[in-house]
Amino acid sequence: MVTPASTNAGPPSGDFVLALDCPDRPGIVHAVTGFLVRHGGNIVESQQFGDRLNGRFFMRIDFAMTTPPRDRPTVEQLRTDFAAVAETFEMTFELWDAVTPYRTLIMVSKHLHCLNDLLFRHSTGSLHVDIPVVVSNHRDAEPLVRSHGLEFRHIPVTAASKADAEAELMALHEELDIHLVVLARYMQVLSDDVCRRLSGQAINIHHSFLPSFKGAKPYHQAFDRGVKLIGATAHYVTADLDEGPIIEQDVIRVDHNHDQDQLVAAGRDVEAAVLSRAVRWHSESRVRLDGHRTVVFR
Repeated sequence: MVTPASTNAGPPSGDFVLALDCPDRPGIVHAVTGFLVRHGGNIVESQQFGDRLNGRFFMRIDFAMTTPPRDRPTVEQLRTDFAAVAETFEMTFELWDAVTPYRTLIMVSKHLHCLNDLLFRHSTGSLHVDIPVVVSNHRDAEPLVRSHGLEFRHIPVTAASKADAEAELMALHEELDIHLVVLARYMQVLSDDVCRRLSGQAINIHHSFLPSFKGAKPYHQAFDRGVKLIGATAHYVTADLDEGPIIEQDVIRVDHNHDQDQLVAAGRDVEAAVLSRAVRWHSESRVRLDGHRTVVFR
């Protein structure tokens, strides 16, 4: 099955990325590299992993065309030609022009630290994404979003309006041809139906402590328990709340010198860093789903 990161069919840049997974069997690497040779592709970066537990093979290749620009195939031509290889080996794959960014919809509520970090990295070109809109159930983020020259969409959510709000969200998702949804501290639980429709295409961030604290003001709970480590987890969204396949995690050490406000600030820093790494890796097709786990080609 082809799951392209972009529908761009314009002039090819000459630099492409192919990411795939399939049942493990002899001949996969030979078939893929043979395809590249036939199309004039030169491998710039190659990573692979064979999961012996479930018998699946994962691969990511960055390749450049050695043919003159006028003779280079488009990304659509490459996808069409590679489909025969994919069918033979039962592959799920993405093949995209490396200069084409993922179209990314960001969702946020009132906590803006993750959004601010993503927008800054986007403005400096360090995240390979295009952000056509930021959606929020509150208006707190609007000035920040507008300051970056981006569209802000307010979709309020109540118990009575939740179904209509999600219908508006998914209509926007389809209208804008979105490839990735990022929940940058969006404090509404998505319905099971939306989670299924966004499977493998939506990333969430949440705090993760040892021990774990749930409910209101987790950092204040952590302070009361005298924790020594605080951290964050970025994962794909599933119907099981905060239990989707993990993409990235990190922790930082704290001690008795940190008061409650300092713990909150430290937690915000690690959340923003972890989410940005997860978004970058996903938008570079470095993450492949492996059942309830992920393979991340860093």
